[in-house]
Amino acid sequence: MRQIVLDTETTGLDHASGHRIIEIGCVELVNRRLTGRHYHQYINPEREIDAGAIEVHGITNEMLTDKPRFAQVADEFFDFISGAELVIHNAPFDLGFVDAEFALLRRKTPKINTICGVIDTLIMARQKHPGQRNSLDALCQRYYVDNSQRDLHGALLDAEILADVYLMMTGGQTALALAGDDGSQQNEGGAASDHRRLDSSPRSLRVIRANTEELVLHQKQLAEVAKASDGNCVWQRPPQE
Repeated sequence: MRQIVLDTETTGLDHASGHRIIEIGCVELVNRRLTGRHYHQYINPEREIDAGAIEVHGITNEMLTDKPRFAQVADEFFDFISGAELVIHNAPFDLGFVDAEFALLRRKTPKINTICGVIDTLIMARQKHPGQRNSLDALCQRYYVDNSQRDLHGALLDAEILADVYLMMTGGQTALALAGDDGSQQNEGGAASDHRRLDSSPRSLRVIRANTEELVLHQKQLAEVAKASDGNCVWQRPPQE
């Protein structure tokens, strides 16, 4: 099964008001294993970014002046996600923006949820943890996923973190398939990632058994405790019917 964990950053909160996507980040899972393949693209939105949005993700208008328009990357992005099951935190937000971008191209691209399955991890988290905070940062804390690199939102980093969270929420993490010579993880282009993934592969535990001398001392200590407690030790009481 092929899954794509997807996140976007935008110029503002509402695509219906003309806000646009400025960053797309995706990581690939196949049979619940991170393959190391990803899709990442900054996009020139052809409009100004809201000041409030810049405070969240740190992406400025100047940073995007030389980046491609969505029309220039649409086919590559569509091919990467097509037919996969998408894993998104608050899926209506991201899918609303993605569908709006394709609609602007006037190419009759179908709605993304008609060509891809969709798992919304926010809905999943609310079902598993009702009444609790279920932001991505809160889930990282709950599932012991390292998000120390997340000073600001970023689509690719958030997708990587969400992949870890999703795997932990649904039965445990698996190791990244690709690794550098020094053990650091690498993305598809070969660049090492600062984000560390959890490895839940089983490890054998060393069992150290007490020797005869230690057992004798243990029994002696128990006898002294029993004597001092005047027979009221829990392990000396007869079992209740």
